[in-house]
Amino acid sequence: MNRKKLQKLAESLCKTAKHFNKFEVECLIKLFNNLKVEPSDRHAVVGLDRNSFRNILHVTFGMTDDMIMDRVFRAFDRDNDSCVSVTEWVEGLSIFLRGTLEEKMKYCFEVYDLNSDGYISREEMFHMLKNSLLKQPSEEDPDEGIKDLVEITLKKMDYDHDGKLSYSDFEKAVRDENLLLEAFGPCLPDIKCRMSFEGQAFQDTPDL
Repeated sequence: MNRKKLQKLAESLCKTAKHFNKFEVECLIKLFNNLKVEPSDRHAVVGLDRNSFRNILHVTFGMTDDMIMDRVFRAFDRDNDSCVSVTEWVEGLSIFLRGTLEEKMKYCFEVYDLNSDGYISREEMFHMLKNSLLKQPSEEDPDEGIKDLVEITLKKMDYDHDGKLSYSDFEKAVRDENLLLEAFGPCLPDIKCRMSFEGQAFQDTPDL
């Protein structure tokens, strides 16, 4: 990508990825160009496929939960073409790394709403908590403990008592208690990973 093209793209992305300045957007575009996978079929979309994206989440941000990593990929891949484009990459990272509480709540809710029906159901909570909790060998039936946890969570977060969490339930609960933002598994980078990623990504690299 030549300098002019890069600057033009960075300028337009600065408008939508509000948490980055133009220099940072340019760095992220360069990083994307280094990471992207060239498709074997020349008509295919150029970008990060599910595997390369999950690899970044795992290696760079320390994520290990397959289900959550898949959902984070889906949250970035706005047009559902199974590939994260440069625009989706920069706009997604804007929220992932520096989003406001509002943006992060929407993003986390989307990640946890496994079937995208606008609610986090008991079953969805159960699946996510089962994955993120360590198995205790001494427990007779570990599923029982998770079911109890689901009930406790619902009691705390289900304000309208309909047995599932709507976005407004989730938002209310998180505003009361910020720690509940990632109640069903880590889907945002911790501060150490974030600083390390930004430190590497935003170095003033010579033009490629």
